[in-house]
Amino acid sequence: MTGCLDGVRVLELARFQAGPRGGLLLSDLGAEVIKIEPPGGEETRRHPPIVRGQSVYFSVYNRGKKSLCLDLRSARGKEIFAALVPGPTSCSRTSGPV
Repeated sequence: MTGCLDGVRVLELARFQAGPRGGLLLSDLGAEVIKIEPPGGEETRRHPPIVRGQSVYFSVYNRGKKSLCLDLRSARGKEIFAALVPGPTSCSRTSGPV
């Protein structure tokens, strides 16, 4: 099934509800959503309830997305992030400065 946002890439740096929910909707509309997480993963990966070793909260709000752990404070992390941007790309962020 194709969506109206096919071919659009969204780099999601958002946490908790508002940002991940927006990314979820964009993914449902066909966008490629790549969730950028800090080293060790986003803290909501450990939020209860935990079922079969996975956070239900994280699984619900991040279905249909790709995930990538990047240290955006390092030169290499910034280089990888910049390489993801070419083409039709949007960034979503709800946290403070990275």
